[in-house]
Order: sequence, then structure tokens, then C-alpha cells
Amino acid sequence: MVTTVSLIAIKISVALLIMAIGLGARLTDASFLLRRPGLLLRSVLAMYVLVPLTSFALAKLLPLTGSMRAALLVLAVSAGAPLLPRKLQAYGNGAFSFSLVVISSLLAIVLAPAWLALFARHFGAPTLISVRDVASAIAITFLAPLLAGMVAGRFFPALADRYASRISAIAGLVLALGAVVLLGAHWRMLAEIDLIGLVALLLLVTIATLIGHVCGGPSEGNRTTLAIACATRHLGVAVIIATAFPGPRVVVILACYLLTSAIISLPYLRWRRRVAEAAAASHRQLA
Repeated sequence: MVTTVSLIAIKISVALLIMAIGLGARLTDASFLLRRPGLLLRSVLAMYVLVPLTSFALAKLLPLTGSMRAALLVLAVSAGAPLLPRKLQAYGNGAFSFSLVVISSLLAIVLAPAWLALFARHFGAPTLISVRDVASAIAITFLAPLLAGMVAGRFFPALADRYASRISAIAGLVLALGAVVLLGAHWRMLAEIDLIGLVALLLLVTIATLIGHVCGGPSEGNRTTLAIACATRHLGVAVIIATAFPGPRVVVILACYLLTSAIISLPYLRWRRRVAEAAAASHRQLA
């Protein structure tokens, strides 16, 4: 019962976070990356090739439990950045953030099942996740709330500006609480995450952040956005794949991943904010 309620809370919070993104977005922002093929290529390479290969390498090289290997598989194939926070707009071009959210989620419809089929024989994982399953998950957890947010922002711009940040903050809190409750309800299963498992999660998030930072190119804002995108997994896709494994262990490890991601991402964002503030101060002095 607790697991079911926690998963529902997590899914609702994800939908609200995406709706908040839609409230401040314009339809023309979605094509930002299409007009910049170099940045688009680097973004796809980072999110859909380098990060999954990193997860695969960690699962093959480290002596992990079966559940940890399964979780790394889920994280590897669940690329997509629907949870890029609105505050990333303060670090660079908001159009890039929104375009990356849309394009990466649409690519996940095809690439997530493709990666799963490729990795399945190495992990002994189920291969019953179809393009239709992933497309349905993305439609429900991403496209519907995104379009709802964009429509509300189009017709009620004043209300959108006023409440978008509040919705995002509340949804983020619910997401964190849902993950904590899920971990608390299954705390015995955290024994599956031994020291090596924790190291694997920390390495995955750290390396993914570094990959995005390097592939983001010369723009500091783009580097920050892509780094966080690489460290973020598509929860809608991740949950539907995780439920294909028996028992709640993989889902519990995914919840642990959320907290691990925050441990790495928050200090990184603080550092990037200091870089952005220093650059702005230097620019003002030159002006």
C-alpha cells in the first residue's frame, strides 16, 4: 500500500514539474536544437550513448548484486530530461533547456526499448518493454502535462508567471518526500545497496554530469544544462521498465538514485552559479 501511494505521489509530482516547465515555455523554443545541429548531436551523444555506456561499464566491471545491476540497466536505458528544473534558465538559454526536454523525451520512445534489447542479454533482464509501452508512459507523464502547461501559459500568462515557481517547488518537495517514504517503507531492501552499490550510483551521476559538462560546448549555460540533463533520468520510462522486474527492489534503488543525484547535482549547481555570477561581474566591469 505504501509503495503504491509513494509511486502515485512520485508520478503526480513529475507531471506537475513538467506542467510547470510548460507554463513558461513557447512552442518555438522546442525547435531551438533543430536549428543548431552541432549542439543537438553532442547532446544526443552525451545522453543516449556515453551515459548508457558508462552505466553498462559500471555494471560489468563492479561486483554488484543482481538488483543493483538491474537498476543500472534501468538507469542506462531511461535517458531523457523531463525534470530539468526551471531554475536552470538562470544559467543560460532557457530555449535550450526546453528544446532538450522535448527532443530527448521523444527520442526516448525509440531509443529506450532499443537500448533495453541490446543490454538484456548481458543483464538477464526482461525484454518485454515495447515502443508502445514507452510511448504511452511518455504521453501520460510528459506530453499531456507539458501541453497542459503550455496552453495555460498561453491563455493565462499572468497566472502562469505567478504560480509556475510555486508549483515547481511543491512538486519537487512531494517528489523528494515520495522517494524518502519509499525508501523508509523498504529500508531492509537498502541492504542490496552495499558500499560498492552506493559507489556505483555516485560514479554514474558524477561521470554523467562530467560528460554533459564537456559535451555542452563553449557556452557555460549550455554546459550546465546538459550536465544536469545527463545526470537526470526519465522517471516515467524508468518506472515502467523497473516494474517489469519482480518485486520492488529495483524501484527502491531508483528512489535511492534520486537522492544520490541530488547529492551530486546541488553542489554542482552552486558552483555553476558562482561561475555565472563571476562572469556577469566581469562583463559589467568591462562595460
